[in-house]
Amino acid sequence: MPIESKTRPEYVLTLTCPNRPGIVAAVATTIFERGGNIREAQQYDDAESRRFFARITLDHPEDALDLPALRQDLEAVGSRFGMAWTLRDRAVRRKVIVLVSRFDHCLADILYRWRLGELPMDLVGIVSNHPRETYQHLDFADVPFHHLPVSKATKLEQEGEVWRVIRESGAELVVLARYMQILSDGLAAKLAGRCINIHHSFLPGFKGARPYHQAHARGVKLIGATAHFVTADLDEGPIIEQDVERISHNDTPDDLVRQGRDIERRVLSRALHWWLEDRILPNGARTVVFRD
Repeated sequence: MPIESKTRPEYVLTLTCPNRPGIVAAVATTIFERGGNIREAQQYDDAESRRFFARITLDHPEDALDLPALRQDLEAVGSRFGMAWTLRDRAVRRKVIVLVSRFDHCLADILYRWRLGELPMDLVGIVSNHPRETYQHLDFADVPFHHLPVSKATKLEQEGEVWRVIRESGAELVVLARYMQILSDGLAAKLAGRCINIHHSFLPGFKGARPYHQAHARGVKLIGATAHFVTADLDEGPIIEQDVERISHNDTPDDLVRQGRDIERRVLSRALHWWLEDRILPNGARTVVFRD
């Protein structure tokens, strides 16, 4: 009979605190004394903010970690260094909800990567201001779909329903997959630190409708996209990921739209993947991203 291999639980520890000597030694010693084995470690010392950031994956070489004891020890270390930290079992899938409008290329890409297992998450809902028939070519399987139409007169009521769906779904992260509605300051505040948006990198230079057509009219040579956390200031939240492609005078506005869709898809999927992997740490108006 073949010998069954036992997969050991693996955990990810993220931390940030004011930088000072001894942080790495204290954390590593704490993990070692509880029988932990560090499998990977990434760290960053931000000279400007004078803060230290780290992401550590760990397991137990033979059995399972005594998590309550490890957490208690980390609390003591955290108190000593003024540290904010999280310790998460990587096997526990995060709950994610997606908001989308008429353009569905980012949603389709998320669904595809989710089904392939590239995005290890529980997709707990899709919310749109357009009816389900808009996406009849997409297979949502058993993912709950919520049609919440909106107008200027009903925006506050609609946002109340959006917030209700988010709460009831238990979503830890909200993804705006080309959701073309501006969130109110109130909803943006409620979602602070757990809402990712995607937009073309022309902002704030090309605001309003048909940005790719505006870019074409100005003869731009690069187009791109940006994934960022949502804040009350429109498209001014901490940036997670960006990408660009070079274009030429031969490209039409339709060419720019097509290429822009490709960039938006991959930038958003990277940002989502890194969030699921606990690779994004806030650093004031910026982020620290420990890329895989």
